[in-house]
Amino acid sequence: MRERVVVWGTGNMGGAAIRSATGFPGLDLVGVVTGTDSKAGQDAAAFAGLDEPTGVLLTTDVEAALAACDAVAYMASGDTRPDEALADIERCLRAGANVVTPSLYSLYDPSSAPAELRERLKDACEAGGASLLVSGVDPGWANDAMAVLAAGLCTRIEEIRCQEIFDYSTYDQPHAVRVLCGFGQPMEEVPMMLLPSVPTMVWGGNIRLIGRGLGIEIDEISEVVERRPLEASLDTEMGRFDAGTQGAFRLQIIGKVAGRSRVVIDHITRVDPACAPEWPQPDEGVGDHRIIVDGDPKLTIVVRADVAGGTRADGGNATAANRLLGAISWLATAAPGLYDGLDVPLNSPLEPSIAAERWSS
Repeated sequence: MRERVVVWGTGNMGGAAIRSATGFPGLDLVGVVTGTDSKAGQDAAAFAGLDEPTGVLLTTDVEAALAACDAVAYMASGDTRPDEALADIERCLRAGANVVTPSLYSLYDPSSAPAELRERLKDACEAGGASLLVSGVDPGWANDAMAVLAAGLCTRIEEIRCQEIFDYSTYDQPHAVRVLCGFGQPMEEVPMMLLPSVPTMVWGGNIRLIGRGLGIEIDEISEVVERRPLEASLDTEMGRFDAGTQGAFRLQIIGKVAGRSRVVIDHITRVDPACAPEWPQPDEGVGDHRIIVDGDPKLTIVVRADVAGGTRADGGNATAANRLLGAISWLATAAPGLYDGLDVPLNSPLEPSIAAERWSS
């Protein structure tokens, strides 16, 4: 059975989701919702880097879009508008659409989410007979299911570390890069992402989810932040980043059990590869994701995702979107409710005729 999908949002993740919905087996893109009047009426291809028109035009009419779909890929930002994102997602669920989204950080691990939020969305799922999966963009699969799968290849485990190593000068999202992450801003100013407790709010659910998947209960989460200034100015597609401003940061969110570090999410991000050279560097190109299991044996899995004609940032967005869009067929057969990255298989079973679409002719 094919699933009719609406993508809500046209930013970096919205564009990736449009590409997923037009290319993933068993999915048909039937609508794209935008909150910008000037975008309405344009073909979705313009926002996804597709060579051929999709025939799907952007709309601001949410009711019409929901009436014509089975599922919504909600890719609008929840960073600075969490209440609006929550209301939008609840609206989709009550309308009977299954929803996949990266926008609600506290739902990365539903079991540790605030009870009021969990019950509100459960009620919406029951009312609409729909299901919800929330998974991250950095990318979520490396901070949940892949980490747990990797640990299954080891016997004793000391620590699991999920790393993102990335050059943000290739990520054409000025607000996220300059404002949320603080690149190019004075060192005396602490950006939103690095304020105390914010990293735990964003990634604490992933820490708890991995722990739960491996049979341990995280009883403490701490944060370690290091920042480095640029030694020289540089020019990028996003403009100039001046010497002396923030050029790199390393953010570690550390999940502990009885005082011992057990699960760590570790972000090493730069706008200049020469900044903080002593920190881990990608094996190749501008970035990669790693899962490091310090155990017996010590296991390191390095993942790179390249999109033809795009940037490494496109590849990371593509895998995150594919993880979410690829779950839609599974959610269509699941009981109404909230699901997490450990509930939903990385490769959802498909009917043979639909699965054959994945293979190049």
